[in-house]
Amino acid sequence: MLNGSLIFSEIGFYSMSISELLPATINPRKWRFTWESNSHVPVIRLYLFHPNTKPSSQCTDLKVTILSDKSLLEVTWFDKNQVGSPATSSLWVPIPRVLIDVDSPINLRALDDHIEVKFVLILPVDHPIVSNFDFEAGNDDALEEDDLQPLQMDSDLKKLASCEEVQFYCRRCSTKLTRSVRVFKEMPSVNWREAADNWFGTCCCSFGGVSEKIVAKYANSYTSTPAMCLVDHTSVVLSKDDFLLHKFPTQIKHQEHKSPHLSVNNNNNLKKAISSNENLHDHECCHVHENEEQTDHDTNEQLANKTSFINGLLGNSFMVTSPYLSKDIKWSEISCPNCSCLLGAYPHDNSNTTAAPLNDGVHMFKCFISTCLPAGASNDLFRKYTLERMFTSQLLESAKDELSFRTVVRNLQTRSPMLQIVLINPNSWCSFGDCMDELVPISKINLYPMIKVLFSDCSNSPESQLRKLDEWCTKNQVEDVYMLMSKSLAKSLEIANLMLPPSHSSLQGLSLSFLHR
Repeated sequence: MLNGSLIFSEIGFYSMSISELLPATINPRKWRFTWESNSHVPVIRLYLFHPNTKPSSQCTDLKVTILSDKSLLEVTWFDKNQVGSPATSSLWVPIPRVLIDVDSPINLRALDDHIEVKFVLILPVDHPIVSNFDFEAGNDDALEEDDLQPLQMDSDLKKLASCEEVQFYCRRCSTKLTRSVRVFKEMPSVNWREAADNWFGTCCCSFGGVSEKIVAKYANSYTSTPAMCLVDHTSVVLSKDDFLLHKFPTQIKHQEHKSPHLSVNNNNNLKKAISSNENLHDHECCHVHENEEQTDHDTNEQLANKTSFINGLLGNSFMVTSPYLSKDIKWSEISCPNCSCLLGAYPHDNSNTTAAPLNDGVHMFKCFISTCLPAGASNDLFRKYTLERMFTSQLLESAKDELSFRTVVRNLQTRSPMLQIVLINPNSWCSFGDCMDELVPISKINLYPMIKVLFSDCSNSPESQLRKLDEWCTKNQVEDVYMLMSKSLAKSLEIANLMLPPSHSSLQGLSLSFLHR
């Protein structure tokens, strides 16, 4: 069945951002191509477009020829713009690694701003049979099998722990950032109250009776110590003492933390939990004795500070959601001391002018650092991470949890809206590039997992637009997330928007675009 129908290309480079997937320079005089397909649907579409060409009136007698041995597609037509009699024009487009059914008819249309070619596939682009084809022997650019799959972020702890020691480097300039780290632990779960219930089950005291012990123990688990690294899906958290060439302010001793008023329910639960402390010794099943009760004033103050700490810091520092946002805690950026590239951020008390990291922890985002030199080498554990892939993964997770496909990305420091995003399709597969004017050897291309979104850059919107945005958020129960890198995300979205013909680049007043999964 596959005879004569197998068309796929060699594997290219490892995971990339949208800008890296596009040509080094987008030539406005060239025809561009975009391949797009959806998971589980055996159809793939090709869009061909040129800013100065109107195919519906200028391109006649369109024809498509598949050059299987070269993994190329030739598109020809008569160009009415040629002086004198119409001349034949040709374009060559690389074919990605797909199974085109050559026995099925090819749907070809010349529209006002693009040419559309639709092929029937034998199998969808993400079918296991397609993804498990053996790569050509001796191909130096061959990838691991999962490099062309959506980013998986749940195995880094095991990989890091298997190393004797790890130093972290700036991905951009290769500057060594930290001392050796030898101990790796998983970041504690953000669902600490739920975890408390699980620990004590349906005990008569439930969570409330021993809340102060849990809060203290949990907050201590967030404390960063030298040579130890906490790992979550998007970040690594290191002690400020492990950083080279970067001096952090010193924490003011005995500083009181204000309660962040994040959640009325959270604060009420905590008050109830502490107030029930006096009855703990009446419940033998709790195994708590009177001499274990924390009644000392200093201890209670410490408990309140730790409660403030975990209420303000729980969650993902890369993309903070509303329940874990505190007005009393501020995030300050940390940059590479050599090239000034953003590396991550650290939390500190908003009222503390010294801006010392709370609990000594500094969060570095995996998309900006590497675990070895050169960055991106096969032994670099973070080589598959990019800003947009991390954002996309978190966005899809948030959409699944909150049952919302509408998001406003806000600046973590100013709280102002930066990006309006609507998730259209979480399972797209795309490839972009410039067409060739002549038949020459080319590098093969791949389809990459993408999400398709509508977006609007709100960073410079006037007040009237911001009011409309607020109304839209209220009407649609939009999820707010807070980030430091919203400008870079907007740039990626704008670049990918250029790889769609104008008639496909906007919808309902928002721009259409893609982000790499």
